[in-house]
Amino acid sequence: MDWELVLTIRDALKRPLFAEAETIGGRGGLSRAIRWVHVLESANFDSLIHGEEMILTTGIGMSMDLPAALSFMQNLIDKNAACLCIELGTCFSSIPQEMTDLANAYDFPLIVFTRTVRFVDITLDLHSLIINRHHRTLQELESISREFHRLTLTSQGTLKVLQLLCKSTRTQIVYIQPQGKPLFFPALPPDEQAPVLQFFDSMDKERENIQPDAAPCLREFRNKNVALKPVGALDQTWAYILMISLQKPQEFDCMLLDSASLSIAQELLRTRYMEERKLFSENLWVDELISGRIEDDSRVKGLVGPDYNTVNELPYRVCLVEIENPRDVHWNSSENDWESITFHLSLILRSIFEKYSLRPLITLKNNRLTVIALDIQSRLPGKLRLQQALDALLHTRSDEKLKDLQLVIGVSKAHRGLKQAYAGYQEAVQALSLYPCYRKPILLYEELGVFQLLLNLNDGKTLENFIRSYLGPLIDHDQSKGSELLLTLRVFLDHDGSKQIAARNLFIVRQSLYYRLDKITELLGEDFMLPENRISIQVALRAYQLLYPDRLTLPSARSAQL
Repeated sequence: MDWELVLTIRDALKRPLFAEAETIGGRGGLSRAIRWVHVLESANFDSLIHGEEMILTTGIGMSMDLPAALSFMQNLIDKNAACLCIELGTCFSSIPQEMTDLANAYDFPLIVFTRTVRFVDITLDLHSLIINRHHRTLQELESISREFHRLTLTSQGTLKVLQLLCKSTRTQIVYIQPQGKPLFFPALPPDEQAPVLQFFDSMDKERENIQPDAAPCLREFRNKNVALKPVGALDQTWAYILMISLQKPQEFDCMLLDSASLSIAQELLRTRYMEERKLFSENLWVDELISGRIEDDSRVKGLVGPDYNTVNELPYRVCLVEIENPRDVHWNSSENDWESITFHLSLILRSIFEKYSLRPLITLKNNRLTVIALDIQSRLPGKLRLQQALDALLHTRSDEKLKDLQLVIGVSKAHRGLKQAYAGYQEAVQALSLYPCYRKPILLYEELGVFQLLLNLNDGKTLENFIRSYLGPLIDHDQSKGSELLLTLRVFLDHDGSKQIAARNLFIVRQSLYYRLDKITELLGEDFMLPENRISIQVALRAYQLLYPDRLTLPSARSAQL
């Protein structure tokens, strides 16, 4: 750029109206930016300035004593004013040395007018400069932003955008991807790269709280200023840009950093879309695998490709993601495009899973995504990382088409060997089928308890006969009297016979619970709490819940559904 976009104090002092001005302190801060010019004659100005203003004063609003003048000046420094200009005359015939010392201590320019000046002329002159430079700043920003977008449509667009960002801001730019080699513009020798990368690694936890749409995060590093900006979309971060400079980044620099990160994110998103479509077509064999139609090892090996031996030894879980659209949400026919919706979801899912060291093999059938989640980092517990990934997926609502969707996920046990994917798929289906019983968005097969057994006994008669054997009198009583003895028994047993907890969860007083328990004892017999009978009754309750999940819901849950 041939001209500076920011008006500094040094620039202002070159104006004709400052010909008689003298800088008597804080000369180290002459490069400070001036956002505006403000005439201030009041000692109480906390709400009157925002920072980076040039303050003009005669001192008439300050008390004549030195402590009050120093307090006034210290308050300006704390409020990040650009400088203080005092007209010598009635209030100040000279500037006390203590004020000069304070200005020098903070590199806060202290300027005096030795002759009377018209403050209105100064504000008019400098405001015209500031507004004109701001206008040119916007023009330059728009021009460079358009060039960023144009470069992303060319070969090696990201590299060209970073080079232009470096040239436009005159700063050191570092581009870091989790699975890529860091890039430095301009290039740095390895011994200078290492401290920067160590500083970036030290911000690991802090980076997790910075979203791609947030303003750059400003930090200090070895007497330099660092602006950190995530690059990503759809609530996912794919890379980071670091802008390193000796001076604090100006607003123009931060806006260019935002624009560059957005352009790079758009290019990365396009690339990921193309890769996802390619993977969708290549992974059609996953559907055959989970359907049990592939039994020949050689065929599986041929479909997976050269990394079959590695993939076949990795532990994995099969996840079945069911996509539901709430009844009260209506889309236009043009928006009701399930292919687009599932494609968006698949793209987000892959990004999240990769973040947690899981390699997903994805296939789509109807409104369900089936994912074989290969664990590529066996040193850390895979179950925990998978749960974290699925939780992140449930809370992703960045896209208009996805924010109203409800996701329910069934997860199999851990398996090895791709031929076992069919068994894992069946477990995920069974886990998903128990959503009406648990009302949880994530259901793990290994945590289903006795339901694992009951699901395999559900042949239409076996469970019904078992239920009638142990719960028949209660079922008949509830149907004829409209009582809730079955629900009461379930809650009472689920909380180890605690009457206090059972009454609280059923929203009834203790006396009502005692009456119900007496009636249950009358119908089932005095020995229903003996170990063998209790186990059988609890299994029968789970079987009843499996067959009729809506009949054993707690009052609070039923109220929520209504």
